[in-house]
Amino acid sequence: MPLTTDSVAGAVPKAIEWVGGADGCLRLLDQTLLPTRVEYIDCDDVETVWEAIKVLRVRGAPAIGVAAAYGFCIGLRDQRQSDRSEFDAAAERVAAYLIGSRPTAVNLAWAVNRLQRAASEEPDRDSEAVWDALLAEARQIADEDAATCRRIGEHGATLIPDGGTVLTHCNAGALATSAYGTALSAMYVAHEQGKRFRVYADETRPLLQGARLTAFELQAAGIDVHVLCDNAAGALMAAGRVDLVIVGADRIAANGDTANKIGTYGLAVLAHHHDIPFYVAAPRSTFDLSLASGSGIPIEERGRDEVAAGCGRTTVPDGVSCFNPAFDVTPARLIRGIITEKGVSGAVSEAEIGEIFRNAP
Repeated sequence: MPLTTDSVAGAVPKAIEWVGGADGCLRLLDQTLLPTRVEYIDCDDVETVWEAIKVLRVRGAPAIGVAAAYGFCIGLRDQRQSDRSEFDAAAERVAAYLIGSRPTAVNLAWAVNRLQRAASEEPDRDSEAVWDALLAEARQIADEDAATCRRIGEHGATLIPDGGTVLTHCNAGALATSAYGTALSAMYVAHEQGKRFRVYADETRPLLQGARLTAFELQAAGIDVHVLCDNAAGALMAAGRVDLVIVGADRIAANGDTANKIGTYGLAVLAHHHDIPFYVAAPRSTFDLSLASGSGIPIEERGRDEVAAGCGRTTVPDGVSCFNPAFDVTPARLIRGIITEKGVSGAVSEAEIGEIFRNAP
């Protein structure tokens, strides 16, 4: 079983990796089968990558960015012997196709656009040389993601008290990134440091990413984890059993408004009411500074059956429609700080986010 490396998350199956050389494939852990089955799919064509992103075989903003970067290379592999004009035209089509798979997580478009820029900066090279450079760039994105997540964990671990309790929502761990995770990276590093603490993981309806994925990887890493229904979070806070909340993000606007898995906004409101610090952990690639506020973040709406029959059993009467947004937006005023690879921000504001990007990288 492929494993992540150099961390306490080493017991967690690796979510995404490129296997082989130029004629290799993208290997993905099929997360729709967890926690009962650990199986991998090998993606040899761009359609398989698109489908894997769309149906959440691979999920988590950083991971789908990496998957899309490799998918871009796979989609152009047959164009290696084409002239540059044909190669560049195909690149535009493949990019649009992949970016259309899921609209909310900005890392997907960020990664594809980064590869497009890399190609455009080599106008005099032939298609095969450009393709080789694109595969190298995709590998670099994956390596950078792992290193970035590790730094996020080192900064976030300082917030977790020894003997404390952390509440998290959805899955922002090693399964959602190249390695370590974002929100869960803080927990992995704190665990490495010898801190003893408990993690409460919301189920995260309707697809149960918290129950199926977060609990799966934290248990594998030896961290004390307990699953609760989403609706139980308020009672847990009222009982004084939560010291802080840490969640991931799929897109962060210039003012700090944050899109994350549906239910995050309600959790932030509850944390604010109970005066519990609420933190967002995300790499800088998750920020979309072109959007002034969260009102501009596109929110993906998914199919009825995820709610009506999400666990293989019909729970909603036929003919009754379902409201199924995949994400909601938490206003910056409810967020105590954002944990990035540069550190933990102060009060979340446009000025503070500007500091995160000052003197980048």
